[in-house]
Amino acid sequence: QGQLVESGGGLVQAGGSLRLSCAASGRIYSTSAMAWFRQAPGKEREFVAASAWGGGSVYYANSVKGRFTISRDNAKNTVYLQMNSLKPEDTAVYYCAATTDPYGSRSYEGYDYWGQGTQVTVSS
Repeated sequence: QGQLVESGGGLVQAGGSLRLSCAASGRIYSTSAMAWFRQAPGKEREFVAASAWGGGSVYYANSVKGRFTISRDNAKNTVYLQMNSLKPEDTAVYYCAATTDPYGSRSYEGYDYWGQGTQVTVSS
């Protein structure tokens, strides 16, 4: 069983919203910065958003700033990505990631654990 399990992807029209969830094991959640990445067909995996250990600091890719929100629910060991005003270019497989670096990273190479991914498709 995976230590990071994503859910919440799907098909949505442009301008719509989705919320992704990432359930983590307690050991990982309590000691890690958490992040979301995405990968579209034929493209490299790109950073979307991160929440530093403890949730005190969050940061975003410029492409999603103001539209996406990353948050944590400590009682559920779960990280969320609320995605609003979705655009067709947001279509990708979205991955949850965790790292013991307390501040996280914008580079996918900085992460130790990955979920299996969840597909988000935005139609025009």
